[in-house]
Amino acid sequence: MSETINGILFGWYPYLCLTVFLLGSLIRFDREQYTWKTGSSQLLRRRQLRLGSNLFHIGILTIFLGHAGGLLTPIWVFDALGIGHGFKQGLAITVGGIAGVACFAGIALLAHRRLFDPRIRATSSFGDTAILLLLWAQLTLGLSTIFVSLNHMDGHEMVKFMAWAQGIVTLQPGAAAHVADVHPIFKTHLLLGMTLFLVFPFTRLVHVWSAPVWYLARPGYQVVRSRFAQPRGVVTKPSGAAARHPAE
Repeated sequence: MSETINGILFGWYPYLCLTVFLLGSLIRFDREQYTWKTGSSQLLRRRQLRLGSNLFHIGILTIFLGHAGGLLTPIWVFDALGIGHGFKQGLAITVGGIAGVACFAGIALLAHRRLFDPRIRATSSFGDTAILLLLWAQLTLGLSTIFVSLNHMDGHEMVKFMAWAQGIVTLQPGAAAHVADVHPIFKTHLLLGMTLFLVFPFTRLVHVWSAPVWYLARPGYQVVRSRFAQPRGVVTKPSGAAARHPAE
Protein backbone atom coordinates (compact mmCIF):
# COMPACT_ATOMS: atom_id res chain seq x y z
CA MET A 1 0.00 0.00 0.00
CA SER A 2 1.44 3.35 -1.04
CA GLU A 3 2.11 6.07 1.48
CA THR A 4 -0.58 8.28 -0.06
CA ILE A 5 -3.31 5.64 0.12
CA ASN A 6 -2.26 4.71 3.64
CA GLY A 7 -2.45 8.37 4.66
CA ILE A 8 -5.95 8.72 3.20
CA LEU A 9 -7.33 5.54 4.74
CA PHE A 10 -5.74 5.82 8.17
CA GLY A 11 -5.07 9.55 8.42
CA TRP A 12 -8.11 11.24 6.87
CA TYR A 13 -10.83 8.60 6.77
CA PRO A 14 -10.98 8.27 10.60
CA TYR A 15 -11.91 11.96 10.91
CA LEU A 16 -14.64 11.62 8.28
CA CYS A 17 -16.10 8.66 10.16
CA LEU A 18 -15.94 10.37 13.55
CA THR A 19 -17.48 13.58 12.18
CA VAL A 20 -20.42 11.74 10.62
CA PHE A 21 -20.74 9.61 13.76
CA LEU A 22 -21.09 12.59 16.10
CA LEU A 23 -22.92 15.12 13.90
CA GLY A 24 -25.13 12.47 12.32
CA SER A 25 -26.21 11.16 15.73
CA LEU A 26 -26.99 14.68 16.92
CA ILE A 27 -28.98 15.58 13.80
CA ARG A 28 -30.96 12.34 13.88
CA PHE A 29 -31.82 12.85 17.54
CA ASP A 30 -32.93 16.40 16.81
CA ARG A 31 -34.95 15.71 13.65
CA GLU A 32 -36.06 12.07 13.82
CA GLN A 33 -36.62 11.17 17.45
CA TYR A 34 -39.38 8.69 16.58
CA THR A 35 -36.76 6.55 14.80
CA TRP A 36 -34.37 6.73 17.77
CA LYS A 37 -34.89 3.14 18.82
CA THR A 38 -34.17 -0.46 18.02
CA GLY A 39 -37.17 -2.34 16.66
CA SER A 40 -38.20 -5.32 18.77
CA SER A 41 -39.14 -8.77 17.52
CA GLN A 42 -39.39 -10.20 21.02
CA LEU A 43 -42.79 -11.80 20.43
CA LEU A 44 -41.26 -13.97 17.69
CA ARG A 45 -38.92 -16.76 18.86
CA ARG A 46 -38.37 -15.14 22.24
CA ARG A 47 -36.06 -17.82 23.68
CA GLN A 48 -33.54 -17.58 20.83
CA LEU A 49 -33.66 -13.78 21.02
CA ARG A 50 -32.97 -13.75 24.76
CA LEU A 51 -29.98 -16.08 24.53
CA GLY A 52 -28.53 -14.45 21.42
CA SER A 53 -29.05 -10.91 22.70
CA ASN A 54 -27.44 -11.62 26.07
CA LEU A 55 -24.39 -13.29 24.54
CA PHE A 56 -24.04 -10.54 21.94
CA HIS A 57 -24.36 -7.61 24.35
CA ILE A 58 -22.06 -9.09 27.01
CA GLY A 59 -19.46 -9.90 24.38
CA ILE A 60 -19.66 -6.62 22.46
CA LEU A 61 -19.52 -4.46 25.60
CA THR A 62 -16.45 -6.35 26.83
CA ILE A 63 -14.79 -5.98 23.42
CA PHE A 64 -15.63 -2.28 23.14
CA LEU A 65 -14.38 -1.42 26.64
CA GLY A 66 -11.26 -3.50 26.09
CA HIS A 67 -10.49 -1.77 22.79
CA ALA A 68 -11.18 1.70 24.18
CA GLY A 69 -9.10 1.17 27.29
CA GLY A 70 -6.31 -0.69 25.56
CA LEU A 71 -5.91 1.67 22.62
CA LEU A 72 -6.52 5.04 24.28
CA THR A 73 -4.68 4.58 27.59
CA PRO A 74 -1.27 6.27 27.23
CA ILE A 75 1.61 3.83 27.00
CA TRP A 76 3.43 5.51 29.88
CA VAL A 77 0.54 4.56 32.20
CA PHE A 78 1.14 0.85 31.57
CA ASP A 79 4.89 1.38 31.96
CA ALA A 80 4.37 3.22 35.27
CA LEU A 81 2.19 0.36 36.54
CA GLY A 82 4.80 -2.19 35.53
CA ILE A 83 2.52 -3.85 32.96
CA GLY A 84 4.68 -5.16 30.16
CA HIS A 85 3.62 -5.07 26.52
CA GLY A 86 3.80 -8.86 26.29
CA PHE A 87 1.50 -9.32 29.29
CA LYS A 88 -0.97 -6.79 27.89
CA GLN A 89 -0.89 -8.58 24.54
CA GLY A 90 -1.64 -11.92 26.20
CA LEU A 91 -4.42 -10.41 28.30
CA ALA A 92 -5.99 -8.81 25.23
CA ILE A 93 -5.89 -12.12 23.33
CA THR A 94 -7.37 -14.10 26.24
CA VAL A 95 -10.15 -11.73 27.30
CA GLY A 96 -10.84 -10.57 23.76
CA GLY A 97 -10.95 -14.15 22.53
CA ILE A 98 -13.47 -15.27 25.16
CA ALA A 99 -15.65 -12.19 24.64
CA GLY A 100 -15.34 -12.58 20.88
CA VAL A 101 -16.51 -16.19 20.92
CA ALA A 102 -19.49 -15.26 23.13
CA CYS A 103 -20.34 -12.35 20.85
CA PHE A 104 -19.94 -14.51 17.75
CA ALA A 105 -22.35 -17.11 19.14
CA GLY A 106 -24.84 -14.38 20.04
CA ILE A 107 -24.73 -12.64 16.68
CA ALA A 108 -25.01 -16.00 14.90
CA LEU A 109 -28.25 -16.71 16.77
CA LEU A 110 -29.59 -13.23 16.05
CA ALA A 111 -28.69 -13.44 12.36
CA HIS A 112 -30.18 -16.92 12.04
CA ARG A 113 -33.58 -15.92 13.44
CA ARG A 114 -33.66 -12.74 11.36
CA LEU A 115 -32.66 -14.41 8.09
CA PHE A 116 -34.38 -17.80 8.35
CA ASP A 117 -37.61 -17.03 10.21
CA PRO A 118 -40.11 -15.85 7.54
CA ARG A 119 -42.10 -13.69 9.97
CA ILE A 120 -39.03 -11.89 11.36
CA ARG A 121 -37.51 -11.50 7.91
CA ALA A 122 -40.74 -9.93 6.67
CA THR A 123 -40.64 -7.30 9.44
CA SER A 124 -36.91 -6.56 9.09
CA SER A 125 -35.57 -3.62 7.12
CA PHE A 126 -32.52 -3.72 4.90
CA GLY A 127 -30.61 -1.74 7.53
CA ASP A 128 -31.47 -4.25 10.27
CA THR A 129 -29.99 -7.13 8.30
CA ALA A 130 -27.06 -5.17 6.87
CA ILE A 131 -25.80 -3.94 10.24
CA LEU A 132 -25.95 -7.48 11.65
CA LEU A 133 -23.87 -8.80 8.75
CA LEU A 134 -21.38 -5.92 9.07
CA LEU A 135 -20.95 -6.64 12.78
CA TRP A 136 -20.56 -10.35 12.00
CA ALA A 137 -17.85 -9.61 9.42
CA GLN A 138 -16.03 -7.27 11.80
CA LEU A 139 -16.18 -9.85 14.58
CA THR A 140 -14.86 -12.56 12.26
CA LEU A 141 -11.94 -10.33 11.30
CA GLY A 142 -11.24 -9.54 14.94
CA LEU A 143 -11.12 -13.21 15.91
CA SER A 144 -8.90 -13.92 12.91
CA THR A 145 -6.35 -11.35 14.07
CA ILE A 146 -5.70 -13.50 17.16
CA PHE A 147 -3.84 -16.07 15.07
CA VAL A 148 -1.62 -13.34 13.64
CA SER A 149 -1.04 -11.78 17.06
CA LEU A 150 0.19 -15.10 18.45
CA ASN A 151 3.24 -14.73 16.21
CA HIS A 152 4.42 -11.54 17.94
CA MET A 153 3.70 -11.86 21.63
CA ASP A 154 6.23 -9.17 22.49
CA GLY A 155 3.47 -6.57 22.04
CA HIS A 156 5.42 -4.57 19.47
CA GLU A 157 2.55 -4.58 16.94
CA MET A 158 0.04 -3.67 19.65
CA VAL A 159 2.04 -0.54 20.50
CA LYS A 160 1.68 0.59 16.86
CA PHE A 161 -2.12 0.48 17.13
CA MET A 162 -2.02 2.36 20.42
CA ALA A 163 0.18 5.06 18.90
CA TRP A 164 -2.12 5.30 15.86
CA ALA A 165 -5.36 5.57 17.88
CA GLN A 166 -3.92 8.11 20.31
CA GLY A 167 -2.45 10.06 17.40
CA ILE A 168 -5.88 10.29 15.73
CA VAL A 169 -7.56 11.42 18.96
CA THR A 170 -4.89 14.05 19.64
CA LEU A 171 -4.92 15.28 16.00
CA GLN A 172 -1.35 14.28 15.18
CA PRO A 173 -0.80 14.63 11.40
CA GLY A 174 1.54 11.64 11.10
CA ALA A 175 -0.66 9.09 12.89
CA ALA A 176 -1.21 6.96 9.77
CA ALA A 177 2.50 6.12 9.58
CA HIS A 178 2.23 3.98 12.73
CA VAL A 179 0.15 1.34 10.92
CA ALA A 180 1.75 1.57 7.48
CA ASP A 181 3.46 -1.83 7.69
CA VAL A 182 1.06 -3.88 9.82
CA HIS A 183 -0.54 -7.10 8.57
CA PRO A 184 -3.36 -6.57 5.99
CA ILE A 185 -5.91 -8.32 8.20
CA PHE A 186 -5.37 -5.66 10.87
CA LYS A 187 -5.81 -2.91 8.30
CA THR A 188 -9.05 -4.48 7.07
CA HIS A 189 -10.25 -4.78 10.66
CA LEU A 190 -9.48 -1.10 11.29
CA LEU A 191 -11.20 0.05 8.09
CA LEU A 192 -14.38 -1.90 8.75
CA GLY A 193 -14.40 -0.71 12.35
CA MET A 194 -14.21 2.92 11.20
CA THR A 195 -16.93 2.25 8.61
CA LEU A 196 -19.23 1.09 11.41
CA PHE A 197 -18.82 4.53 12.99
CA LEU A 198 -19.63 6.05 9.59
CA VAL A 199 -22.95 4.21 9.19
CA PHE A 200 -23.83 4.35 12.91
CA PRO A 201 -26.24 7.33 12.74
CA PHE A 202 -28.27 5.72 9.94
CA THR A 203 -28.90 2.41 11.71
CA ARG A 204 -30.53 1.02 14.83
CA LEU A 205 -27.15 1.32 16.57
CA VAL A 206 -28.11 4.82 17.71
CA HIS A 207 -29.99 3.23 20.61
CA VAL A 208 -26.55 2.79 22.23
CA TRP A 209 -26.67 6.50 23.11
CA SER A 210 -29.88 5.86 25.07
CA ALA A 211 -28.66 2.91 27.13
CA PRO A 212 -30.87 2.88 30.26
CA VAL A 213 -28.06 3.32 32.78
CA TRP A 214 -30.43 5.46 34.88
CA TYR A 215 -32.14 2.23 35.95
CA LEU A 216 -29.21 1.67 38.30
CA ALA A 217 -30.20 4.70 40.39
CA ARG A 218 -33.99 4.44 40.27
CA PRO A 219 -36.01 3.69 43.46
CA GLY A 220 -36.52 0.11 44.49
CA TYR A 221 -40.29 0.37 44.08
CA GLN A 222 -42.74 1.91 41.64
CA VAL A 223 -46.20 3.31 42.28
CA VAL A 224 -48.69 2.08 39.71
CA ARG A 225 -52.22 3.53 39.49
CA SER A 226 -55.01 2.62 37.13
CA ARG A 227 -56.32 5.50 35.07
CA PHE A 228 -59.81 4.11 35.74
CA ALA A 229 -59.46 4.26 39.54
CA GLN A 230 -62.22 6.17 41.36
CA PRO A 231 -61.32 9.13 43.61
CA ARG A 232 -61.39 8.34 47.30
CA GLY A 233 -64.83 8.87 48.90
CA VAL A 234 -66.79 8.51 45.64
CA VAL A 235 -69.39 5.73 45.69
CA THR A 236 -70.40 4.33 42.34
CA LYS A 237 -74.07 3.66 41.69
CA PRO A 238 -74.82 -0.04 41.31
CA SER A 239 -76.24 -1.18 38.04
CA GLY A 240 -78.01 -4.19 36.59
CA ALA A 241 -79.08 -6.97 38.96
CA ALA A 242 -77.22 -5.39 41.87
CA ALA A 243 -79.36 -2.23 41.48
CA ARG A 244 -82.63 -4.15 41.42
CA HIS A 245 -81.76 -6.48 44.30
CA PRO A 246 -79.48 -4.65 46.74
CA ALA A 247 -77.66 -6.82 49.25
CA GLU A 248 -79.27 -6.97 52.67
